[in-house]
Amino acid sequence: MRWVFWILGLFALAVALALALRLSTGYALLVWPPYRVELSLNLALLLLAAGFAVVYLLLRFIFGALGLPAQVRDFRERRRREKARRMLLEALEAFFEGRYGRAEQAAVSAMESGESPALGAVLAARAAHELRHYEQRDGYLARAEKLTPGNSALRIIAAASMLLDERRFQDALLALKALPERHTAALRLELKAQQQARNWEQTLPLVDQLERRGVFDAAQAGQLRRYAYTESLQRQALDRRALEECWQKIPARDKRDAKVAVAAAQCFAALGGCAQANQIIEQALDVEWNSDLVALYAECAGPDVVRQIERAENWLKTNPRDAVLLLVLGKLCTQQQLWGKAQSYLEASLSVEPTYSAHLGLAQLQEGLGNPDAALRQYRESLDLASAQLKQTAGGRRRMPV
Repeated sequence: MRWVFWILGLFALAVALALALRLSTGYALLVWPPYRVELSLNLALLLLAAGFAVVYLLLRFIFGALGLPAQVRDFRERRRREKARRMLLEALEAFFEGRYGRAEQAAVSAMESGESPALGAVLAARAAHELRHYEQRDGYLARAEKLTPGNSALRIIAAASMLLDERRFQDALLALKALPERHTAALRLELKAQQQARNWEQTLPLVDQLERRGVFDAAQAGQLRRYAYTESLQRQALDRRALEECWQKIPARDKRDAKVAVAAAQCFAALGGCAQANQIIEQALDVEWNSDLVALYAECAGPDVVRQIERAENWLKTNPRDAVLLLVLGKLCTQQQLWGKAQSYLEASLSVEPTYSAHLGLAQLQEGLGNPDAALRQYRESLDLASAQLKQTAGGRRRMPV
């Protein structure tokens, strides 16, 4: 509908101009001695309008001709940028498709065309890394550093990630130190590098930061801390003083964790700290029952085995059908030469769950009592169960899918 109003408006304007020219009776006199020209006012106005149009068009042509080289340059620059942008998009598409050779070529072309040169250099480095062309990769990273002097997060994160793929974790940590600010991706890379470098104490604050940022939930963060604590304890398993210092640094809530307590108890027991090991086990079991911890309770006899027996018998009140606890009581009673109670606990353990450890404990008990035939039967039972367990484990490994 709008074009109808435009046509009607133009017709109305034409009619108004025609009427105005028809009613005009004036004239224009031009004097240029010795010449004298007399024109009607309408013709003078038409000539003036025509002259203005000619001058305007002439000026437009002149300025257009003068600006033509600049327009050509702008056109060529636009074409170059469009081509470089297409090459960069092609490089990204090829990289995510896994066509790393094509991605490297396209990224180099985009970089040389000046379209996001730093991004092109990093993308070419990524593609070269996937092709295991490490020298070319390092060259692209060097070019990216020249193109973006200073601390470029894009280049540093890419370099650290690729170094971690090569297991050059120390170099990756050195690269990450150049970042002015550690965002979430950088923290995750640093955590991975610290884990590979086995710097377990340095991983703990990183886990805390990532948990606060919502990267890990409470369960995941707890698992990472637990692993870091157990590895730290095992690294100090040859030095009693260093082990105690490491244990003191662990927060109280984490000391009660079963896996952390198992690692600590094993380390202290290996260094002869049976009293410390048993204390760790008792405190952890007061919080949560764990059969692995219970099994360690008889491995290292403390200075007061009778107290250990009493403590274990208290646990038995709430866990009467725990085969591991019954086995532990049998071993502790054997150490105290409480032969009757030891035999009762060992036989009760076998009634709940036959194990080669319980049969072995009974064999040693019968041997100590001077019953060689009974001891031999128990040794055979123990050997049969151990052999069956080994065969079952080996068969499960053979059936494991690759």
